[in-house]
Amino acid sequence: MTKESIFAGFGGQGVLMMGYVAAVSAMRDGKHVTYIPSYGAEVRGGTANCTVVISDKEIYSPVSSRPDYIVVMNKPSLFKYEPVLKEGGILFVNSSLIDSSPTRTDINIVKIPANDIAKNLGNSKIANMVMLGAYVEVSRAVSPETIMGILNESAGGTKTEMMALNREAINLGASLAAKENPA
Repeated sequence: MTKESIFAGFGGQGVLMMGYVAAVSAMRDGKHVTYIPSYGAEVRGGTANCTVVISDKEIYSPVSSRPDYIVVMNKPSLFKYEPVLKEGGILFVNSSLIDSSPTRTDINIVKIPANDIAKNLGNSKIANMVMLGAYVEVSRAVSPETIMGILNESAGGTKTEMMALNREAINLGASLAAKENPA
């Protein structure tokens, strides 16, 4: 089965990190993967997005014109990417920063107040981990255990407090998504 996803927001929100962790985790789980990051010249505060394709079989095109999943972290990303989500696809919306409702009625929407959750956990920089948890719960594209292993490896195993916080953020995002899961 092939799962195509887009993660989008502005620079500094950890959008590319979400996609990277999902992609590396899928590779670790034995899947075929493509990961294409894209960001504006201004980097922090500019546009940022990435496309991740995860498949059980060889991937012939890394481009996704009609993705199955889209994670949007800000309002401009909602307006840009909602139209390209395939019919019946799932749109993850960071409802802390997006006060507009998606307009399509042929898609499923999972609203997660990622920034609010991150703030309540004491670190506003982990909103991306909240959204990653929601994505993993609903898409089942990668295993949560592999995600945590990849995060631990990238931190060099030295930041145990941050890893505990990441795990809590991922678990909270997954828990909220399970309640809202349209499937």
